Amino acid sequence: MDIKHKKSPLTWVWIATTVVFCLLFTFALIPGALAQSTAPSAEQQVQIRDYYNTIQSVFNFILRNYVEEVDPNVLFEGAMNGMFGALDDPYSAFLTESDMSDLTDTTQGSFGGVGLNITQSVGPRSDGKPRYVEVVSPIEDTPGWRAGINPGDFIAEIDGVSTDTLTMDEVLSRLRGTPGESVRLVIKRGERMEFPLTIVRAIIEVPTVKHAMIGDIGYLKLITFTPFTLDRSREAIMEFRSKNYKSVILDLRNNYGGRLDSAIDIANLFLDGGLVVRTRSRIPTENRDFNARRTSLVSPDIPVVVLINRGSASASEIVAGALKDRGRAYLVGEKTFGKGSVQQVFPLSKTGFKITVARYFTPSDVNIDKVGIPPDRQISFPEFTEEDADRMNKLINDNRIPPFAEQNPSATAAQVEVFARTLEREYHLDLSLLKRLIRNELNRTSIAPVFDLEYDIQLQEALNIIRNGSYQNLMQNARTLKAIQEEAG
Repeated sequence: MDIKHKKSPLTWVWIATTVVFCLLFTFALIPGALAQSTAPSAEQQVQIRDYYNTIQSVFNFILRNYVEEVDPNVLFEGAMNGMFGALDDPYSAFLTESDMSDLTDTTQGSFGGVGLNITQSVGPRSDGKPRYVEVVSPIEDTPGWRAGINPGDFIAEIDGVSTDTLTMDEVLSRLRGTPGESVRLVIKRGERMEFPLTIVRAIIEVPTVKHAMIGDIGYLKLITFTPFTLDRSREAIMEFRSKNYKSVILDLRNNYGGRLDSAIDIANLFLDGGLVVRTRSRIPTENRDFNARRTSLVSPDIPVVVLINRGSASASEIVAGALKDRGRAYLVGEKTFGKGSVQQVFPLSKTGFKITVARYFTPSDVNIDKVGIPPDRQISFPEFTEEDADRMNKLINDNRIPPFAEQNPSATAAQVEVFARTLEREYHLDLSLLKRLIRNELNRTSIAPVFDLEYDIQLQEALNIIRNGSYQNLMQNARTLKAIQEEAG
């Protein structure tokens, strides 16, 4: 989610968010006012006034005449949900009192949850499948992440209740709760895989930056964009400098977004002036250009490779799009999520709402909403065949890996190799995949390593590009997003 504070008497929060609701809300709640807009015509004003009167009359009629006594709050929330649902926009929504309370709790501290960013389709799915909750990305080093939940997974059930029958508010209330208590999920992955997971809730605190040196290459992983991301990134880059770094790998994979001003600040670290992103709206005050400062912290002669995948969304797409369009970085991985709209959050007494007010465009004048940003070099992890999915399903349901990790919490690479080969003979799955699953399970009980050179093929490719001397030639042939879209169109 991307947040920007406007300097005006009527201050509000501006958000370009990946998900409508998520288990971890990270945008600030600030007293606001209704958005500006163009004035309706005289005819429209009459029509609007008629609508107001009709809605009020029906509201009062139901309260007085329905066969049973009705809670006015139920009617109010139903009407609000209906209005926002009619927009058919997953990023515009009514926020109940509990939603707004969640926002306040999160901005003031932490809460009990599982650490997943989720979304749910508005209305029936076009493919006719159940309207399950989809995982946009797990938050790193949280229970959901350590349980091995992936972007694109569907939460089919929560404690035995199908999410197809639940509202997003109900989903959130079931997933969040007291730290130490467990919640049982059923996860659907792809067409054939389905398995149960029991996750113990924990205190969720938003991590933002991890960094390390890989030889003379500075590795900077941004987990999300918060008010602290710039300072932590600056500290990392200064450490890289002290160790004579020669290049940077900026990892934005599974970064679901965050504050807009933080995203612009991060782009500032790599760009010497010029456009970072622009917004367009029918509201004149929302049409803005956001530019980088004149001096970058990372010297222009330092090669930069950016890692992206389908869990990279919103603010991370703003950064990736800016660095790509400005010719400052080479992108490796998979196409991003595709979230290119801007929302504002407005409180209404104890409730509130979130509404799309603009779209954002990259420096080459491209909106990536529902399209995403393609990498310059596509590197994907192996896809499952139907047979692989059945075998993986059996492996997970047989619960073979967790007992090994529990009995060998400090397993060496040799022990992992031996156990993986045993599973390979039994389940006929790829050896490298099995070793990664074992390592992920071992990491559930410890802080995950900053990077994984053995199993991360996308990071391996980024390192190869930097080390084999092909970076400059690749950058000369890289195209802007506008050029790519025009060619595709």
